[in-house]
Amino acid sequence: MCIRDRGTSTGSTRLYPRTLPHADGEIALRRMDAADAPAVLAFAQALPAHDLLFLPRDITQPKVMDAWVRAIARGDIDSVLAVRGGQVLGCAAVIRDPHSWSRHVAELRVLVDPALRGSGLGQQLAQEGCALAMEQGHEKVVAQMTVDQRGAIAVFQALGFRPEALLSKHVKDREGRAHDLVVLCQDVAQVEAQMRAYGVTEAF
Repeated sequence: MCIRDRGTSTGSTRLYPRTLPHADGEIALRRMDAADAPAVLAFAQALPAHDLLFLPRDITQPKVMDAWVRAIARGDIDSVLAVRGGQVLGCAAVIRDPHSWSRHVAELRVLVDPALRGSGLGQQLAQEGCALAMEQGHEKVVAQMTVDQRGAIAVFQALGFRPEALLSKHVKDREGRAHDLVVLCQDVAQVEAQMRAYGVTEAF
């Protein structure tokens, strides 16, 4: 049964846990908390290293995962997990810094199990993250990824994100190869107005 989880620091009224239908079995969406750290760490460590290049820190490291959990407790990150049978299949994180000059901006990060790419889970998680950012009153949402992640770029563009910057040779993989990052941005007010015009606010 879904309960209205208002969170401890963000005042969210999104419904969690919530069940998503899927061809291979239902997937539950729920908030991440400290108890989920081992499962999320296992999920991250199983991902291809290239999938993690857009992240500022290597979340396959336990100390980085601990910092993530502390940031959730502080209210600096809102994370939603996609879970089946105790296994993490994907996650969305909305990151904000209430003390910065860009406190009206949220960053959205989405990771999905490679086996579920193309199944729609990535889009559902990205949509969930956008909804959380919108609910929290952010005016702009930013996402970044390597330029060769065309599937991920298409998912975000379908949600109203548009390319805003290209960061040349911005990250290096574990073999020392440099990769470009593309920064995509969504104007929340514009997207919300479009949704209302088409009568699809229920999607969020």
